[in-house]
Amino acid sequence: MQGKIVKGIAGFYYVYAEDGCVYECKARGIFRKDKITPLVGDNVEFTITDDTDKEGSISEILPRINSLIRPAVANVDQAVVFFARSNPDPDMGLVDRLLISMEKASIETVLVFNKSDLDSAASVDFENEKAGFRDAGYPVYDICVRTGEGLDSVKEALKRKTSALAGPSGAGKSSFINAICPDASMETGELSDKLGRGRNTTRHAQLLVIDGDSFIMDTPGFTSFEIASVKPEELSGMYPEFAAFAGTCRFSGCSHTHEPDCGVMQAVAEGEISGYRYNRYKRFYEELQSVRRY
Repeated sequence: MQGKIVKGIAGFYYVYAEDGCVYECKARGIFRKDKITPLVGDNVEFTITDDTDKEGSISEILPRINSLIRPAVANVDQAVVFFARSNPDPDMGLVDRLLISMEKASIETVLVFNKSDLDSAASVDFENEKAGFRDAGYPVYDICVRTGEGLDSVKEALKRKTSALAGPSGAGKSSFINAICPDASMETGELSDKLGRGRNTTRHAQLLVIDGDSFIMDTPGFTSFEIASVKPEELSGMYPEFAAFAGTCRFSGCSHTHEPDCGVMQAVAEGEISGYRYNRYKRFYEELQSVRRY
């Protein structure tokens, strides 16, 4: 039978199978021998060893489309970068860091801003920031989990995909998951019954099922990223809105920070690229240059 690993802990892997049941599985010893670790999000072949207690043995990990190290997950179709409009105020620098990380991993990203019923943070030019993200090619959704506004549009964007949720505490991620996964508590309860053997389950990624054909990944700790793995000369490639203008720069290998006749800087000056995004780009570029120097 085939299924998807929705949680892994203490050597047990919980597989949501094509029959709609969750099976507690062990991985075959050959994986340890080959130094392969099953990950949450892996699609697997497994054999049922006990149909009554819903237990099985994973025999094969199907090919991955991608994998992340932190959190350790596989087969992510898209990331959902989730922030509040205010309370807490959105950290746009953190938004950009998450977007850079997803560009580096070639994972599509959508932006969701919760608490649309609140006034935007006074410290953020919210509408222009959103316009900058949209101009860069990122879908942006304004929602209010409390009232249900915008939830249907986001659920449609998640349909038939495995999505990883990323964002800071207080933005409403847990309420969002409960709103779009009405059976989440039931599924969590089923897993809790299996996991109720003295194992700590709070620090591990978990997939929840949306309407039977989509998954969302609740990933504790998936809230911030260092971008030190990006080389300074790679950074501009993590900004999709630069691509249309970089070819007009006078110099090949232009850093888009100080060179004369830079197409990207000209586009910023003419309002075709967000000045907010560009200024953060320059700050990140200098940060990466400093890391290289030391």
